[in-house]
Amino acid sequence: MKKYETPIRLLVILAAILGISLLHYITPLKESVLHDIFQRLYYIPIILAAFWFGLKGGIGTALIVSILYAPHIILQWGDRPTLETEKYLEILLYNLVGGVTGFLSDQEKHRRQQLEKTAAGLEESYRTLQQQSDLIIRMEEQLRSAERLSVLGELAAVLAHEIRNPLGSIRGTAEILKDDYQPGDKKFEFLEILLKESDRLNRVVEDFLRLSRPQPLSMKLCNISEELRSVVLLVQAEARDKGLHMELKTEEPLEISGDRDKLHQAFLNIILNGIQSMAGGDTLTIEAQCVRHPRQEYSEIRIVFRDTGAGTPENLGPKIFDPFFTLKKDGTGLGLAITKKIIEAHKGRIEVDANSPKGAIFTVFLPAEVPPSQIKKE
Repeated sequence: MKKYETPIRLLVILAAILGISLLHYITPLKESVLHDIFQRLYYIPIILAAFWFGLKGGIGTALIVSILYAPHIILQWGDRPTLETEKYLEILLYNLVGGVTGFLSDQEKHRRQQLEKTAAGLEESYRTLQQQSDLIIRMEEQLRSAERLSVLGELAAVLAHEIRNPLGSIRGTAEILKDDYQPGDKKFEFLEILLKESDRLNRVVEDFLRLSRPQPLSMKLCNISEELRSVVLLVQAEARDKGLHMELKTEEPLEISGDRDKLHQAFLNIILNGIQSMAGGDTLTIEAQCVRHPRQEYSEIRIVFRDTGAGTPENLGPKIFDPFFTLKKDGTGLGLAITKKIIEAHKGRIEVDANSPKGAIFTVFLPAEVPPSQIKKE
């Protein structure tokens, strides 16, 4: 029952009792039929009070009716003993009906509360079961990922031995041969290509090793704003050559406890992914700020990488962080997988918005270490 309904219902019951009592007192005794009707009308406020306020309401209203009706019986029906006795029996029935109806109303209300409590318990159990189910699914996915990474680790060890050693010999030989030719010579260009491809192959091996083997973090206090600026400075020339625009908007300072080199690599992977997907005239915007975690009592740094490139198909969004998944012709599918691993190692998370009208939006969240005055509430 709503709070404002209680006084309204009390007024209705009181008005009904007073109205019926007034009709009794002003109606002549010779109108016995009307008095019988008024006598029965008392049951309406009694039953209503019992339904609305339970046992206390039913008995309380019956007592009020009895007190108001008794003087009418004594003063006006006292000279008719038979009818007087009948009226007193009616008063007894008022209290009996009020008590029984109120008791049944309380029982029904109690049962309803029990059912609501049971329903709430079932709903809570369902939510808990759903959370446990989601947890089991995530654990199974992590187990499968761990199994894949275990196999990848063995493969990486073989690759490191079987590829790196001969690769070093190939690169060394190419550098020696390159000294025999001048720029502009066909063979000089071929050797340049050979050196570049050797470097690319070496990077692939490095990516395998980073992804498959646990990399210990060297945790220190670092400023995310400075790391982002250094990465942007590093890729600025490449972006300029492609005719791209880069914008960095960041608060000062944005401090976390983290591994500077690993975070530098993660940010570089995301930015290079955006640069490679964009064409001349496109823009890559990076925004970093401190925000309140939506469900927890701590702050976090939110870094948004927004590009206007080709974007990611909506149905492929969840797969973009899977190892070896790539949409690029010459991609390895390891860069974003490594990035996700680094961010999660810092107790953060990374999300991709595949519903962007144009381009892709990567959002990184990292636990912050800032004074409360700098936290941006949303």
